[in-house]
Amino acid sequence: MIDLPPGYELTEDPAAIDAIATHQYLERSYWSPGVPLEIVQRAIRGSLCVAALAHGQQVGFARVVSDRATFGYLADVYVLEEHRGLGLSKAMIAYLQDHPELRDLRRWVLFTADAHGLYKQLGWNELARPQSGMERVFPDIYQR
Repeated sequence: MIDLPPGYELTEDPAAIDAIATHQYLERSYWSPGVPLEIVQRAIRGSLCVAALAHGQQVGFARVVSDRATFGYLADVYVLEEHRGLGLSKAMIAYLQDHPELRDLRRWVLFTADAHGLYKQLGWNELARPQSGMERVFPDIYQR
């Protein structure tokens, strides 16, 4: 586990994870612009989540969609701009990777446009065989 600065903590307690704060960030993110609050709430309910708190206020979030046996998809990792550079993303990802329900997963995946360096520090690599992957993507679904 990565040490956090004083005043910061991580939580996976669903009662402490702020869906509205998560939504406020995600709806302006490059990966889910305009995402409705109801979708964020459903995603949180269906995932194992961790939030970074600063003096009780949520300043970061990450979640894993998983069967909790063989596979995990890391998604929606963010830290508010004014709290970046403190190791919060690393701490949240390490927390999830070491979680008792996730640490023995055979395969993890994620998608990122700009944080490859961060993930490499935590043991992630580019897809070994990208030609074997497929996807269905609907980038404008929240604008319908």
